[in-house]
Amino acid sequence: PSCLFLQFLSYLGACDRLLKQGYEEGQVEEAMEMFQYSEKKAAEFLHLLAQFNDMGFQQNEIKEVLLLCGNQREKALEELVMK
Repeated sequence: PSCLFLQFLSYLGACDRLLKQGYEEGQVEEAMEMFQYSEKKAAEFLHLLAQFNDMGFQQNEIKEVLLLCGNQREKALEELVMK
């Protein structure tokens, strides 16, 4: 039981740090789930999602492409431009 509790605390800490960077709660939770609670991968995903969103791409397309490209910025950008 204590192991699960520590994992939960770690998850909450990661979510809190991402929220303090200005990401929306729903997006943070979704990203953490998508990347099996890896804060680093979730943070990369959220950063790129925001960047591509600012460029005018559709959020659902961005998510799909980032997952397919494993958060590789250049590869994802190429895919988005070709759509």
